[in-house]
Amino acid sequence: MVSGSSVGDLPEIVTEAAARNGNSRAVRKVRREELSAFLKSRRARIAPEDVGLPAGSRRRTPGLRREEVAQLAGVGVTWYTWLEQGRDINCSVQVLDAIARALALDGAEHSHLYRLADVPTAPVAMVAEPIHEEIQTILDHLNPLPAILMSAKYDVLANNNAYEVMYPTFMTGSRNVLRKAFLGAECCTPYPSYSHPDHLARMVGYLRSAYARNLGDPEWVRFIDDLVQQSSHFAELWARNDVALPLGRTRIIRNLAIGDLEMYMTSMSLPSIAGAWVQIWTPAEADAWDKLHRLLAMTTEERQQPWTEHFEQVHGGVRA
Repeated sequence: MVSGSSVGDLPEIVTEAAARNGNSRAVRKVRREELSAFLKSRRARIAPEDVGLPAGSRRRTPGLRREEVAQLAGVGVTWYTWLEQGRDINCSVQVLDAIARALALDGAEHSHLYRLADVPTAPVAMVAEPIHEEIQTILDHLNPLPAILMSAKYDVLANNNAYEVMYPTFMTGSRNVLRKAFLGAECCTPYPSYSHPDHLARMVGYLRSAYARNLGDPEWVRFIDDLVQQSSHFAELWARNDVALPLGRTRIIRNLAIGDLEMYMTSMSLPSIAGAWVQIWTPAEADAWDKLHRLLAMTTEERQQPWTEHFEQVHGGVRA
């Protein structure tokens, strides 16, 4: 039954559904054609001797033959031929990984192979990309706006001075924002529960979205299991299965040296580092601008003193 529709509406609904299904098939067909062209191009660039195979003397085209790729990947020749022909066949992550190794694909190519093969649960192919000096330079030039480069798991990969000043508790010990937010004491977190209670829920929702692209990754599994076991609040939010994007929203940031600041968060992805994104904080009003400037003008001792006194009075001198 289609809610809110009369019997007379059904032909139109069926037609629309068919159009959507047809469009889906068309997109899948285009992907398969792209996959075919991509595999052929990657195969053509590899010389047999590069992978320990005899060159032979009767090769009509450059690169490896299909049967050689199948041999290197440990898959059937017929199956690989169908895949390269763009036929609509199912591909597992394990088989795609074997083909990627046989064709010596780099990280970007590996991820592209997943997308073309239409494997939605494939893990993101992480590229061992260093944090280049120019990225730190960009963050530094955003001062006095607090800015950070963050991984999909909320690891702090790089930050500028303004961010370190605004978030002092995030800069000690584990540089993971989720661990600090969920495992730290409520009195010490920059995200007080009285301001925007959906903030942490949205953070977990974004983590859930990122996790869908890294299913089965042991590092991700350990990270999430650890948070579930140590934080009942995180476990509750994770169990909801909500997904979200890190949308720019006004939030209250607590800093014991200056009080609450109303800040606006803007996020931008950084394609050159898989899963990484930049987070920039902008004061939402004149009072917040004034507080931020005063905070940055303080000496290190002036900024740290309220936190030191808090740890001594509330936590016995131990940082929570």
